[in-house]
Amino acid sequence: MYIFLSMLAITDLGLLLSSMPTTLGIYWFHSREISHDACFAQLFFIQSLMLTESSVLLCMAFDRFVAICNPLRYASILTPQRIAKMGLVCLLRGVTLIFPLPILLKQHRYCKDSILSQSYCRHADVMTMACSDISINIIYGFFLTISTRVLDLLLILLSYVMILKTVLSITSHVERLKALNTCVSHVCVVLLFHITDIALAVIYRFGKNSPPIYLTVLGILYMLVPPLMNPIVYSVKTQAIRVRIIRVFVK
Repeated sequence: MYIFLSMLAITDLGLLLSSMPTTLGIYWFHSREISHDACFAQLFFIQSLMLTESSVLLCMAFDRFVAICNPLRYASILTPQRIAKMGLVCLLRGVTLIFPLPILLKQHRYCKDSILSQSYCRHADVMTMACSDISINIIYGFFLTISTRVLDLLLILLSYVMILKTVLSITSHVERLKALNTCVSHVCVVLLFHITDIALAVIYRFGKNSPPIYLTVLGILYMLVPPLMNPIVYSVKTQAIRVRIIRVFVK
């Protein structure tokens, strides 16, 4: 679990660092421009790390599934070497699937007013500024959404259905609550990540007539809330982490 938490923390840190240059440039230094290449590079890093985080959350759901449904084989199934391979697959999945996006965007001509609705570059935002045919971007973006975010969320839901089935078969009420309590932190983090993602997607799709400030604020929350809240959630709900933090401050 702690190895997966380290992966999640590194991914969140990468997301903050990827969005920081343009965000700080706008709000601190009043910089209003970004080159196409810099925008495409930022888009690649942000969206590949987002996909990597979605994959890590799926791996963490598998970790909880094995810990509760097959605890006697936990150490033999999730060895450090196997976890390291899972982390590498998460990273490669994010990089390889997002890599075509900046290449596709670079093929278009941009003759409209290039005003982003966010303080960072996002595929759905950038492609709407192209004045050439963006059908391939729409199709590939839809394929990415279904094969990654939607699939990951469905697999996480499936894992928790099986976890719940196992927990309900436990006769002891105390042991049942103890097993469920180990999943609370992960459930909160998954909800933070996917709710903000779904809300932003809905605004992009159906909120075209809504005030621009809604999209801007939601985009900032989408980028900042999960990385800022994930450490707090796990620090509050995980006793071992909470105890170590208290010891640091007590010293």
